[in-house]
Amino acid sequence: MPVPTTADHDQPLRRTVILVAALNCAYFGIEFAVGLAIGSVSLFADSVDFLEDASVNVLIAVALGWSVRARARLALLLGLILLAPAAAGLWTAWQKLMTLAPPAPLPLTLTGLGALAVNLSCALMLAGFRNQRGSLTKAAFLSARNDAIANVAIIAAGLVTAYLWRSAWPDLIVGAGIAIMNADAAREVWQAAHQEHSAAP
Repeated sequence: MPVPTTADHDQPLRRTVILVAALNCAYFGIEFAVGLAIGSVSLFADSVDFLEDASVNVLIAVALGWSVRARARLALLLGLILLAPAAAGLWTAWQKLMTLAPPAPLPLTLTGLGALAVNLSCALMLAGFRNQRGSLTKAAFLSARNDAIANVAIIAAGLVTAYLWRSAWPDLIVGAGIAIMNADAAREVWQAAHQEHSAAP
């Protein structure tokens, strides 16, 4: 009976991260288009996050056969990549402060619901692997988990804008919160990768 190799053990994770990357890439296009159309800071920040998540998962699929030290080095790079959505969100929020025009609440809420469905699905798929390959899979799981939390906030911002406060501020506050959460996720991944790199033979 053939003995399973490391590559055989990695196949379920590789299939999962490729599927997660495809889902993230597809919804990036949807959320980016809606965010631009209605002038939403939170949707724009979250759409960039979808693109970043797709990149992270593709990199994980490529690096599965690498050594612990090589994967840790890649995870250090991913920690920096996680900062990109934070920077993009803050820049968009700054631009929005110039006009303070509120986004259309219905498309904001519906797009947030769609994003939540995608991110919850991705987080559930990745949950079983989050400790299997160290900081790489931790990066992917943290991204999906944080995105699901952000999507709940986007939905809330849409409802508040529709029924309580017709203003740009709910969207702006959520967009800034997404940026801060992404920055914290980058810090967690960087720390985990640094520890792995130091401990690797």
